Amino acid sequence: MSKFKTEDKTLQDHPVSGAGLGLRRSMMGEDISTDQVDFLEVAPENWIGVGGRYGRWFREYTERFPFVLHGLSLSIGSPAPLDLELVRSIKQFMREHQILCYSEHLSYCSDHGHLYDLLPIPFTVEAVSYVAERIRRVQDELGQRIAMENVSYYAAPAQELSELEFLTAVLDEADCGLLLDVNNIYVNSINHSYDPVAFLRGLPSERILYAHIAGHYDEAEDLKVDTHGTSVIDPVWQLLEEAYAVHGSVPTLLERDFNIPPLPDLLSEVNRIREVQADAVTEVVYARNHR
Repeated sequence: MSKFKTEDKTLQDHPVSGAGLGLRRSMMGEDISTDQVDFLEVAPENWIGVGGRYGRWFREYTERFPFVLHGLSLSIGSPAPLDLELVRSIKQFMREHQILCYSEHLSYCSDHGHLYDLLPIPFTVEAVSYVAERIRRVQDELGQRIAMENVSYYAAPAQELSELEFLTAVLDEADCGLLLDVNNIYVNSINHSYDPVAFLRGLPSERILYAHIAGHYDEAEDLKVDTHGTSVIDPVWQLLEEAYAVHGSVPTLLERDFNIPPLPDLLSEVNRIREVQADAVTEVVYARNHR
């Protein structure tokens, strides 16, 4: 049973608004304006305990922008014990910088040692209960809900449930939020031959805290690899439009982890998110006025 009742914080609340960008150390020295970007995101593992000029630079940004965290190493599906020391350090980091939300991957990356990849949790009923209990423990430690991201995966070992059934069961049993990764839905829909729009429509709107959009690599016509190393392609932009049509214009962040282009190119994609959001709002208003 969750301790986070809807009267304390409605699940429909979003921690941020608008269009965001993943902040990377390579951007140091760039001038990112609050007129260009509404919120920023970092991986806590890359910034906890960082001092010196990087620490000062990071503090400058957390004082100017709303921030969210997207973790890399919680390893929520691991057979190894939860790293509660990591969770406590994240809690302190969030307090220090007034960070609004913590999200992680619905996957695992360790087993008494780091495996250096995000590996798929078996889509089984037993795994739902196991993972949900670990998520609840993290939420209890932090004193707030977290968001779990639907991840890209390239194999589905011991599968009993569909990806959608597994994801929604975990969200419900853990009573946590969802970080909706639109590119991952597109990648998985190609790799595992399912309808991405049907998947989107099956997600619980009230649990979406914010969204990600990113680029990927085409290994083959029927194999896409989630890399965050290229620009977002048109079919993914179209899927984002569909996501807004189904779930509303949720806050959305552009991820870019390598092959990072000049800042103006990134900001152009962030601005496109804003345009898609504005179009979605216009369509909703039009529909309401023409009922």
